[in-house]
Amino acid sequence: MSTYRQIYYHLVFGTKFRESSINPAAEKQLYNYMWGIVKAQKCKLYQINGMPDHVHLLTDLHPSISLSNFVKEIKVSSSMWMKKSGFFPSFLGWQEGYGSFTCSENERDRIIGYIKGQKLHHSTETFEEEYRRLLLEHHINFEEKYLF
Repeated sequence: MSTYRQIYYHLVFGTKFRESSINPAAEKQLYNYMWGIVKAQKCKLYQINGMPDHVHLLTDLHPSISLSNFVKEIKVSSSMWMKKSGFFPSFLGWQEGYGSFTCSENERDRIIGYIKGQKLHHSTETFEEEYRRLLLEHHINFEEKYLF
């Protein structure tokens, strides 16, 4: 019998010190690079987008890999590429930690739309407000002092 799964994760992580270091002119190259990292781990990327200080991904997760190793590979590999590429001269690295929110098949299209609309969305809400809201919506307990 084969292994079947449907494990969607909405991942969110920011740049170190929340610096606006993701150059909008080169974000497509970054997102393509991250897509390759996800694909190499036998996972599927449904949507990626972000702002100069953070990114959102909607992916599935292959059962052979843990969530923490998956996110670590994305962050470590993309960080090394960003520093070597020359496209992101002020990029220092990614923040420690990340947000990970599961979603169902019924929510997938809504989350894809949400991620696609990041530029418009952030005209009215800061990353800090958004991240706090996502944690509260998903009933995740957090300590404010460790949030940012």
